[in-house]
Amino acid sequence: MKIVVVVQARLGSTRLPNKVLAPIGDVPLIEFLLSRLSKSERISEIVLATSTNEVNDQLAEVVENLGYKVIRGSENDVLQRYVDAAAATNADVVIRITGDCPFVDPQLIDEMLEDFVASTIDYMSNTNPPTFPDGLDIEIFKMSALLQSAEIATSPFEREHVTPCLRNNSQFSRKNKAAVVDASHLRLTVDEQRDLDVVRGIANLFAPRTDFSLSEILSVITTNPHLVTGNLDIERNEGATMNTGQKLWKRAQHVIPGGNMLLSKRPDQFLPEHWPAYFSKAHGCTVWDLDDNALTDMSIMGIGTNSLGYGHPEIDAAVAKTVRDGNMSTLNCPEEVYLAERLVAMHPWAEMARFARTGGEANAIAIRIARAATGKSKVAICGYHGWHDWYLAANLGTENTLAGHLLPGLEPHGVPENLRGSVLTFNYNRIDELEALISTNELGAIMMEVSRNFGPEDDFLQKVRDLATKHGIVLMFDECTSGFRQTFGGLHKMYGVEPDMAMFGKALGNGYAITAVLGKRSVMEAAQNTFISSTFWTERIGPTAALATLDVMEQTKSWEIITKMGLYITEQWKSIAKSTGIAIKTSGLPALTSFSVDSKFALEYKTLITQEMLKKSYLAGTSVYVATVHTKEIVDRFFAELEPVFALIKDCEDGRDVNALLDGPTCSSGFKRLN
Repeated sequence: MKIVVVVQARLGSTRLPNKVLAPIGDVPLIEFLLSRLSKSERISEIVLATSTNEVNDQLAEVVENLGYKVIRGSENDVLQRYVDAAAATNADVVIRITGDCPFVDPQLIDEMLEDFVASTIDYMSNTNPPTFPDGLDIEIFKMSALLQSAEIATSPFEREHVTPCLRNNSQFSRKNKAAVVDASHLRLTVDEQRDLDVVRGIANLFAPRTDFSLSEILSVITTNPHLVTGNLDIERNEGATMNTGQKLWKRAQHVIPGGNMLLSKRPDQFLPEHWPAYFSKAHGCTVWDLDDNALTDMSIMGIGTNSLGYGHPEIDAAVAKTVRDGNMSTLNCPEEVYLAERLVAMHPWAEMARFARTGGEANAIAIRIARAATGKSKVAICGYHGWHDWYLAANLGTENTLAGHLLPGLEPHGVPENLRGSVLTFNYNRIDELEALISTNELGAIMMEVSRNFGPEDDFLQKVRDLATKHGIVLMFDECTSGFRQTFGGLHKMYGVEPDMAMFGKALGNGYAITAVLGKRSVMEAAQNTFISSTFWTERIGPTAALATLDVMEQTKSWEIITKMGLYITEQWKSIAKSTGIAIKTSGLPALTSFSVDSKFALEYKTLITQEMLKKSYLAGTSVYVATVHTKEIVDRFFAELEPVFALIKDCEDGRDVNALLDGPTCSSGFKRLN
């Protein structure tokens, strides 16, 4: 009887790339493992099964130089890899070992082999249920059973994870090996850096020995429990149920504070533990995740950046030409002049423009200019205006002042204490609050959104304009979100109220980084009295994309298309809510429409919607940032899938436990620190 150990390994791990070549002591992890396996008295041959992906060339070379056979096959069909490896070695019995488990005990393998042969069964493991530490997993099966399972197994999950069919199909006889003492809470496998640290710590205590037994490992842990505290919170075999994006997200949090660059794209804002998190490509309103699943984006479309859809051909072609011709040089790009002229022509009250690449930058530029122009530092704000010190200074008081302006929980840590009192807030449509601020403070500027969740009442915007004029205050409209959604340019054009300055972003470049600050000459010239300058504000792609975007918008009247569709989406929400008997509230600009269920379980319902719609291949929640590519056919198909989820919500309102329907935690309602 020929008994062959097939060790599966690759270098393209999402959570910890190249982990099997990471050093343990003086040798790579894979060599450490193979050396231990070679101590078995019953194994006939050891072979490595890796994929044909060229990223694994180094791994194959290392293992071949150690004198072991290497069989290479499919990246994702690991089951077929096992069949090929077993066939190439004429195996009668196959032992499955994963290459990220350096402490697999050869003595335990021999014990299980003796039992396996004596029992004449098809499959044996020590993981069903697990009682040995994670990382001591051993699976043994007949070659005949492996071949039979390869014919039966059809799902990608079964093909990738090799043995689900052997473990679950009734036609295979099975047996499990249990440990004398349950140690399944321990984690001795390597999926993350924390795991590697634990394994190295244990190995260092035995060095230079590598042949220590499981009983010796457990004894060391008993006397040195601190060795394993670093990874006890990681769930066993969680990688088998996590999508690739979630694996990468876990990895990101070790090297990026907060995990990413934008709060609004964190998975906890959508579907903690299950959100795909990252994309490989996007076109129209379809996004492909890292597992190549095509997902229809009925959510926030790049946080409102792509009102013309992802990958618009005309805009991308203009950008591609810029890339070919050169994006940066010692000289300035002419496109910034053309763009300034174009935006000023669209807004007759404006005479000059400055450019940046993010909305927060644009607003910070505007504040600096306004303060320089007026000689006054205090600012009244209404709305969300970015992350910079000048804005977050509003929360230096005892109250969470900005909670009503977008997100609760924004702590002003790191904001200089001497900025306290420099930024004052007032609520939308509350002209009395603004009047009170003006009466008790020397304001240099008023920064506000023209509209976010609802429109002006009782001539609110004009009253703000009149107050600013009367008191010599620079009035700034933050149109980074609202611009080009309901008019060709600023939303303020629809209300007939002209600011002194206006900031534009998001939709201006249809996914490419470009923001603009427009203003009256009398205010903008103050930019020359202070220092406002940045190297990458001079790159060429942003202005090029903006000019092409404006051309497409003007040709298609995109703002009319997305407004009409946004109104339709809002009415559809109301319609299915009424038909299913649940109460909702809608808000936002038509093209930035949203709703919430009028219930104490609103967040749970939002999470449920995202969860259930993701299962149907939609990125969705309680907001839709409409793009011209959201056709009626796409939207109607979306609502046909959404209606049963509303019916689920109705069941929960009638007494069903919504938390029992959730596959993970509830989504976040604001800013929170990620541990």
